[in-house]
Amino acid sequence: MSKFSFKTLPGLRLLTNGQIRQIHEDALDLLEHVGVCFECDQALEILTASGCSADKESHIVKFPPALVLKSIEAAPERFKLYDREGNVYTELGGDKVHFAPCSTPANILTRDNSEIRPSTIEDMRLIVKATDSLPQIDLAATSVVCSEIPVEMGDTYLYYLIMKGTRKPFIGGAIDIPGVRRSHDLIKSLFGSDRAVREKPYCIFDICPSPPLKWSQVTSRNIIDCAGFGFPVETISLPLSGTGSPVTQAGSILQHTVESLSGLVLDQVINPGNPYVYGGAPVIFDMRTTTTPMSAMDAVMISCGYALMGKYYGLPTHTYAAQTDAKIVDYQAGFETGMSALLAAQAGFDVVSGVGGLNYVTDFSVEKLLMDAEIINFVNRYLKGITVTQDTLAKDLIARAGPGGDFLQSSHTRRWFRQEHHMPGPIVDRLDRGTWEANGRVEVFDRAKTELEKLKRHPGHPLDQRKSLALDCAMVTVARDAGVDPATIPLAF
Repeated sequence: MSKFSFKTLPGLRLLTNGQIRQIHEDALDLLEHVGVCFECDQALEILTASGCSADKESHIVKFPPALVLKSIEAAPERFKLYDREGNVYTELGGDKVHFAPCSTPANILTRDNSEIRPSTIEDMRLIVKATDSLPQIDLAATSVVCSEIPVEMGDTYLYYLIMKGTRKPFIGGAIDIPGVRRSHDLIKSLFGSDRAVREKPYCIFDICPSPPLKWSQVTSRNIIDCAGFGFPVETISLPLSGTGSPVTQAGSILQHTVESLSGLVLDQVINPGNPYVYGGAPVIFDMRTTTTPMSAMDAVMISCGYALMGKYYGLPTHTYAAQTDAKIVDYQAGFETGMSALLAAQAGFDVVSGVGGLNYVTDFSVEKLLMDAEIINFVNRYLKGITVTQDTLAKDLIARAGPGGDFLQSSHTRRWFRQEHHMPGPIVDRLDRGTWEANGRVEVFDRAKTELEKLKRHPGHPLDQRKSLALDCAMVTVARDAGVDPATIPLAF
């Protein structure tokens, strides 16, 4: 990618070059003359020392355009993510789309696809196991809240379970000010030193402004602490079209740009070159139902619009997609998940969160997670595109076969069909009706349940004994720091 360039923009273009420039220029103007509120005195001090002006009573910071542009230039176009063992796992900012489960729903959809219940530690363990076993899921995430764990623990116990159960890097966050420091302590117990944690990014931290144009005390401090520790920062601007942001898509994209760039500046003035992801989670306000659909086409289009801004700035990008606002796994769940996943991939997002999510990301289904993995397979096949060579055009083969010919017996078919045709797993039904009926008329949710039972036997990737003990000790320290009795925290995966 390049900074301020149209040459590397994705093929899905909902904004013209001129419209991208206008949004950029309007964002700089709003940052300079209207500003953004930071409810944190430390953030105000850091930003004013860097050349911003700030009103100490209103906490509104105004940003000189030169500082914004300098911060965009400082943020890396690409950065590597490392796995739990300290090995290079992937790179953000290239051509790959990385899929991850949605984050912290409170409820789990029951195995009969009809009711919900509070999520538990066992649910999180199963999700981690599924994430570890499914190659389509690239990153782990804090997918449920675990109702047994005291709220004072924040997300740190979820990190503990992820670190215990999979090598994959993960997306997390903090609900309070100490959360980032506690997370750092857990990660340091595996990596051994502050320097290793800084040099080998293992966790991306989601940090959300409060629309419109405000960073709270907690989120401001989260950015400051992440930048200080060298954690990749992923700002998640939340345009709420019609209430928390303008009802127009263009207006929501502009507000998203202003909020994202203000967070980027704070991150980069503290630690120039700190890994940063240009993220978001737009929703609309449904005036009829007063709900906030995340899978509405309007919200997906806002995502695809701000993706162009992130790519224009030469930054890795993130969104929420591959999820549904439906309450059960049904037709609506399928089309919302599939359409948003494909559009997000076409928009060139580096990270797509949302797999397994239902009901405005308040509910989670492990069965849907498995089904969504098949959707990702379809998306990845689409992204491979059509290979055009002399061999794939098969002109000579067509000539030899001639009118009425047959291709089934040809060596060309045997050589190419596995590469050209995606073969889905057993969750996808491709039987004819007669065979399907003879096999018991099994529906998709029940096929997913069968595969989930097999997945439960997945051995996973347990930590070696030394690192596991170090992580346990760090978890005990974190619990005590949060005022929680360590005896109430299960220390096993």
